[in-house]
Amino acid sequence: MITLAEKAYAKINLTLDVLAKREDGYHDLRSVMQTVSLCDDVEIDLDTGKPWKISCGAASIPCDERNLAWKAARAFFDRIGKEPDGIEIRIFKRIPSEAGLAGGSADAAAVLRVLNRWANDPFSVGELCALGAKVGSDVPFCVLGGTALAEGRGEKLSKLLDAPELHLVICKPPVAFATPELFRRLDSVEIKERPDTEAMLRALHSGDRKRIAGLLCNVFEQAVAGYREIDAIKKSLLANGALGAVMTGSGSAVYGIFRSADCAKAACDALITEYPQTFAAKTV
Repeated sequence: MITLAEKAYAKINLTLDVLAKREDGYHDLRSVMQTVSLCDDVEIDLDTGKPWKISCGAASIPCDERNLAWKAARAFFDRIGKEPDGIEIRIFKRIPSEAGLAGGSADAAAVLRVLNRWANDPFSVGELCALGAKVGSDVPFCVLGGTALAEGRGEKLSKLLDAPELHLVICKPPVAFATPELFRRLDSVEIKERPDTEAMLRALHSGDRKRIAGLLCNVFEQAVAGYREIDAIKKSLLANGALGAVMTGSGSAVYGIFRSADCAKAACDALITEYPQTFAAKTV
């Protein structure tokens, strides 16, 4: 038996725009995505001599073939045409679920990366991203990591220069949104504010942290208008020194960008009593 281990890093959306609805029922997206230091730990035992097994301490996470990490392992072994003599996947969760942080996709991507190394890298990063796209829309970005422009359903990635180090506070309120419902809401309203993606790309290229923070924008915020908790968290982050704050993905986590690690820690300490799932983090 061999044990493998890999970090599974969360993502945030610096910008997120929802474009036209496609014939296949999905929507085209355009988003600048960024890996952050908040992470799960994934461990894999190979050749256990026992049936496939997955475990996770978070009660809301399925521990069977519905789990994206399980699906990723299944896709990998199907692709290489080799079956392990048993496998156990253990996920140690830190990334909140139903948060827009791609926690499940991050776990799946970690499985793909570590299995690829174990198999002596049969797949390039691009091929591994393509394999991940069969598991979930955010998996390709989580495989790639860093800073990237995502288009299509999120699987079309353009690698960007790494963002400057950004200090963050990520806050997950005790509410969750159904992503399909948010898309339906966006289809029924006029989107009044869209991100300036090109300006964000220029700000990233120049490393202008203040400008990056000022350009944060997510159209899904217009689909959750009326959920006062999202606005309340944004206001709290800004009141505690954030240069900018926005919801990530389809929510419900909100994050803010801060001038320094000390400023982020102070803001995290200010919010964590009311919102226990609050984390200081940085870009990686």
